[in-house]
Amino acid sequence: MNTIGFLLKKQSELRVVSDSPLLDTKILLCHVLECPPANLYLNQEYCLTSLQLKTFSNLFRRRISGEPIAYLTGYKGFWSLNLKVSSSTLIPRPETELLVEKALELPLPEDAKIMDLGTGSGAIILALSSERPSWICTGTEIQRDALTIAEVNRASHNLNNVHFLYGDWYQSVSDQKFHLIVSNPPYVASGDPHLLNLNMHFEPRSALISEEDGMGDLNHIICKAPKYLLRSGWMVTEHGSEQGQKVRNLYYSVGFKGVETFTDLSGLERITLGHTAEDLRSFAECRECN
Repeated sequence: MNTIGFLLKKQSELRVVSDSPLLDTKILLCHVLECPPANLYLNQEYCLTSLQLKTFSNLFRRRISGEPIAYLTGYKGFWSLNLKVSSSTLIPRPETELLVEKALELPLPEDAKIMDLGTGSGAIILALSSERPSWICTGTEIQRDALTIAEVNRASHNLNNVHFLYGDWYQSVSDQKFHLIVSNPPYVASGDPHLLNLNMHFEPRSALISEEDGMGDLNHIICKAPKYLLRSGWMVTEHGSEQGQKVRNLYYSVGFKGVETFTDLSGLERITLGHTAEDLRSFAECRECN
């Protein structure tokens, strides 16, 4: 059978690998048919062409094997943007939107200079630039394939206040200073059981795993940050749910003030920020002044 109604019933085959098998099936059908979800129920008797059925069947088999929906369709929604992704980029997570939210609440000048370290698909810096068109935004990335994806996303959303640089962390911005540095670096330890998750199995290990029990990259970017921040600069980083205290200690060890950690929607410590100015107050007090 090759009707929409029949194929929707195949969702039961995805229950082993997905918490949302029906949604996954709908997304794949909409992707193949290039139609909105409502059309699936309005046209359940529609028969897919042989090419459409072949494409859907191939994608469905890959989903059964655990490959993430975002890699199958080539896109993932983040903030207000629909971003192109590939197996060379980390799939943007909903919890990372908390980083964007906190960054947008900071007391920064209208023409602030922003840097995103390890930009990947460009999700964070593109979300920030879409909300603050006057900001001057830079993303750095060591993986050239990921950098290509980021540039495609920048162009597709006409975000001309962003540019991307090839290089490892601060390597490509050695003589620049910024009002804000943001980053969602690799922070998973090599032996972390979360790596057994089928979805994570398909993502690039370089974007997930860090040495020193997951703290290697966080240690590097936080300790180097003061050199690249203006006097009243800020840093906002994402980290693992059990790394909050270690990250706060790193911030304090290199002179950051007003260090605070925020929890995600699951109540887990996820985002930490701090500033370099002596005369700035806490994050909460700065918000009240705006």
